[in-house]
Amino acid sequence: MRADLIAVARGDAPPDLVITGAHVFSAFTCEWLETDVALAGGVIAGLGEYDGGERVDANGQYLVPGFIDAHVHIESSKLVPAEFARAVVPHGTTAVVTDPHEVANVLGPEGVEWMLAASEDLPLDVFVMAPSCVPASHFESPGCAFEPADMEAILRHPRALGIAEMMNFPGVIGGDPAVLSRFEVAGASHVDGHAPGVTGRGLNAYVAAGVRSDHEATTYDEALEKRRLGMWVLIREASNAHNLRDLLPVVKRFGPEHCAFCTDDREPDLLFREGHIDQMCRIAVQEGIRPEHALLMATLHPARAHRLMDRGAIAPGLRADLVLLDDLETFRPACVWKDGRLVAAGGSAEPFAAAAIPDRLRSTMRSGAVGAEDFAIPAAGTGRVRVIEIIPGQLITHAREEEPTIRDDAIVADPDGDVAKIAVVERHHETGRIGKGLVRGFGLRTGAFASTVAHDAHNVVIVGTTDADMAACAARLQEIGGGIVVARDGTVRGELPLPVAGLLSDQPVEDVVTCLEALQDMLRDQGVRDSAPFMTLSFLALSVIPALKITDRGLVDVERFELVPLAV
Repeated sequence: MRADLIAVARGDAPPDLVITGAHVFSAFTCEWLETDVALAGGVIAGLGEYDGGERVDANGQYLVPGFIDAHVHIESSKLVPAEFARAVVPHGTTAVVTDPHEVANVLGPEGVEWMLAASEDLPLDVFVMAPSCVPASHFESPGCAFEPADMEAILRHPRALGIAEMMNFPGVIGGDPAVLSRFEVAGASHVDGHAPGVTGRGLNAYVAAGVRSDHEATTYDEALEKRRLGMWVLIREASNAHNLRDLLPVVKRFGPEHCAFCTDDREPDLLFREGHIDQMCRIAVQEGIRPEHALLMATLHPARAHRLMDRGAIAPGLRADLVLLDDLETFRPACVWKDGRLVAAGGSAEPFAAAAIPDRLRSTMRSGAVGAEDFAIPAAGTGRVRVIEIIPGQLITHAREEEPTIRDDAIVADPDGDVAKIAVVERHHETGRIGKGLVRGFGLRTGAFASTVAHDAHNVVIVGTTDADMAACAARLQEIGGGIVVARDGTVRGELPLPVAGLLSDQPVEDVVTCLEALQDMLRDQGVRDSAPFMTLSFLALSVIPALKITDRGLVDVERFELVPLAV
């Protein structure tokens, strides 16, 4: 194949395809070349004049490398890998680097192995980072744990790259031997980070341990400090973590070096309606970033951050992953090629086969029976209490302290004060364990909503105004094998079944989006103001993002990294 490619590059053999008449982006010089691009065997053979082969006239459009998502959890899309590909490939994405720790928390190594198998033969390259923190912390109760030996087994796969986000940053900074042992697993090329709000000497320690990237920066100063220490700043724009606009000033001031785009966690409606990495390019240009710099952060930089040296640019010998854009404002792809083959045109993916879903992935709900009385919070001896306060558009929360509303010797929700009850029900091992607390910021006036997508252990997380509605949600989730449920007046109003590990739908992306949007409309009818309420809900159970979160074991003060009681 190498000899054949060289022959085409020399002009002694015809290419498979030549794209003519395009403005061709040079990622290495940030300029536009008026040249043709010849493809052979799924690889770029050369730039210049080439005879023979199929011809595609670009008519003055813009030819750029395929977009690469530097850090994403496919499971957050609620879609199996094939449907995720069908959603993002028409938007120009040809590769993603995923951390499958969501399915790993539910199913362990078997879940990651399925993710790899299910992403074979897609018009999208799915690279995997070996989950490093399953569970995310000892405050969470997953279905399975992920040990260093499991990480090494995953890293033997040809599409496994390195060690996924090291979320236990207190353990790293503190030099915990058990945590540091995960840096030593065989087969890893690099380590991704996860250090929200970490600065100063703590950040020095985290970087010194060998962490090379971070996607959790939320402010200019935080991103700049991490970049100054040599970290790749993976600029995130997720469904409920809108960090792009806040971090782009770093790019304006210091250029795009050591910055790359990622989406981390996106609901399917955002992917389907607004896009993927192309949407980030569009916003970046609207915010005053040069189109060429946006393209670098969407192509070459994510490739280099993950040492994927065979892609990310248009040059001889690199993979023929290409996108033909209508313009440099909308970044709307007219055509997408993967390995030299047309895989999307006019906003739709070309047909491709999807892998069957094994039955063993469908039976993961083991929470047992839960009644309204299980969500009661006795008020005896309680003074001021801790309240989780949502920060719109962010994963971090505030930790508040205030007087609770008490009725019949029990702490209850206060819809007028925008305080609801929140609970996490362990759903993997039938322990009956329930963590209970209060949350402010949803605007929920009545009813309840719940999900088995609850980062990272993915137990059942429920927010409600009454114990009866919360119990109705829990019971229905058990019946449907996991998913999302909305209830009011003790009755389930709507649901989105997620039978695959309690995380993913087995339906087409269009159907998932329609159902999700109907549930969001129901919540708006019940007073909820959040634009991505189910994503926001899911992260209230993640015990490694400040300041106050909740798991089945209770409230977690993330800054002190310890369990704390509801009563102050």
